[in-house]
Amino acid sequence: MSNTPFDPSKFTAPKAKPLPVILLLDVSGSMSGDKIRNLNLAVRDMLEDFRDTETSEIEIHVAIITFGTEVRLHQALTSASALQWQDLSASGMTPLGTALQMAKAMIEDKDTVPSRAYRPTVVLVSDGGPNDAWEKPLSQFIGDGRSAKCDRMAMAIGADADEAVLGKFLENSPHSLLYAENAKQLRDCFKFITMSVTIRTRSQTPNTVPTPDAIDLRPTTIEARQHSAKSVAQPSADQDGGYW
Repeated sequence: MSNTPFDPSKFTAPKAKPLPVILLLDVSGSMSGDKIRNLNLAVRDMLEDFRDTETSEIEIHVAIITFGTEVRLHQALTSASALQWQDLSASGMTPLGTALQMAKAMIEDKDTVPSRAYRPTVVLVSDGGPNDAWEKPLSQFIGDGRSAKCDRMAMAIGADADEAVLGKFLENSPHSLLYAENAKQLRDCFKFITMSVTIRTRSQTPNTVPTPDAIDLRPTTIEARQHSAKSVAQPSADQDGGYW
């Protein structure tokens, strides 16, 4: 019989690995009214789904950076199950470049996003064009360091969103630029993003991003909107909130 003393520290359960999701949300003045209200509802739904799909092996951690009157860490990187959501409000301009710098600093910091974490998903949502120096921060974000390895997704809200800037953010990404012109389309886009993340929690290879064909939802994309605009002269308002 062994005389080795009992050491309870040897029997700790393995700690779940984090799968970070970082939302970069435009809260400029043009997002006021229906846009910000529906954005709040869509993010709430996303967080509920994340809570429901966390496992003992994988925890979805969420951070939210807003850019409007100021660039603000609205929510530090936290497990979805522990996150207490606070609604966003809209005001100010669109300082995207500074928001990208904050997001990159977060991702490069191994105390915040540890090496054991799975590949982060970064989602950029905007309804206009940036009003600060964004070119260099965006180029550095997609081209250098750990941020360049993130899964990047982007959503244009309304016809005034700067498709060129959002498209640049998606360079070398497998994703199309999502488009939302009304409440239903916004919910569908966020649901698509949610499913892209939650599929990874059930995968044997969580660092592998699912292809769009693996997701049982087809949200509106910029390409689909452009095609629709050619064939539909005057679309009707959506019953869930109307066109913005």
